[in-house]
Amino acid sequence: MGIKNKDLLSIHDLSVAEVFEILELAKDLKEKQRRGEQHHLLKGKTLGMIFEKSSTRTRVSFEVGMWQLGGTALFLSDRDLQIGRGEPIKDTARVLSRYVDGIMIRTFAHDKVEELARYATIPIINGLTDLLHPCQALTDIFTVQEYKSELKGRKMAFIGDGNNMVHALMHACAKVGMHFAVATPPGYEPQADMIAQAKQDAALYGTQVEVVTDPLLAAKDADVVYTDVWASMGQEAEQQARMKAFASFQVNSRLMQEAKPDAIVLHCLPAHRGEEITEEVLEGPQSAVFDEAENRLHVQKAIMALLMGKK
Repeated sequence: MGIKNKDLLSIHDLSVAEVFEILELAKDLKEKQRRGEQHHLLKGKTLGMIFEKSSTRTRVSFEVGMWQLGGTALFLSDRDLQIGRGEPIKDTARVLSRYVDGIMIRTFAHDKVEELARYATIPIINGLTDLLHPCQALTDIFTVQEYKSELKGRKMAFIGDGNNMVHALMHACAKVGMHFAVATPPGYEPQADMIAQAKQDAALYGTQVEVVTDPLLAAKDADVVYTDVWASMGQEAEQQARMKAFASFQVNSRLMQEAKPDAIVLHCLPAHRGEEITEEVLEGPQSAVFDEAENRLHVQKAIMALLMGKK
């Protein structure tokens, strides 16, 4: 279900035109904000924000974004909702649909987001699941566009865990004509069905998706080098095993020598300096990480305006 169908669960569900519609509106809204122009596209609207996973960037960017669009956001943890006491998702979906104009949910299981969308009569935004992180991936593409202008034919290399970020980025890159290479240790590859889905998209749009075990090979001639933490939320018990498995998958100055000289570095944050990325690279001249973090605000405003606003 794409923008026209009132939900954003996965970038795979969006058409190429819908992806570029989001990017175009995000650019417009960012320019308006920089000029100090009001853009109350959601005046009087309310977004319910369900958090079963905590977050800095997701909460602040959605909440501030709704305020800048003229609306209101409600923070709802699982301790604040009856979900935390066993109320079925379908009941929560139908009740909240009577109160608010849209729901953003950040949770663990992707099927929970799908069930919420199935029963809600208002737009549902996937703020993150263990399977996908579409808002972040759209933000990443927007950031690449700011730095590189032309997206088609560019190459993004992801170094690290084949996680929800990789799944979403594979879809996003395919839609905008970018090649995508991911390097993971054996056993940490992206899910097979996600790879197949991304390769299907890539074939349609003339791009390539590669999954390799050599980080230097993945980074070769890349325009964008991306990484994420080695142990995501909920994987703390695996921390030591992952530190050992990912030891040679650090984004550092040696790896950056394989990428193009003008390559940019992205990280969805929070970053563990000295683990998946060095301080030198994160704070260096090729880092676009904090522009990327800011852009969560602008891209998510575009998503909310398109889903919840008047056509």
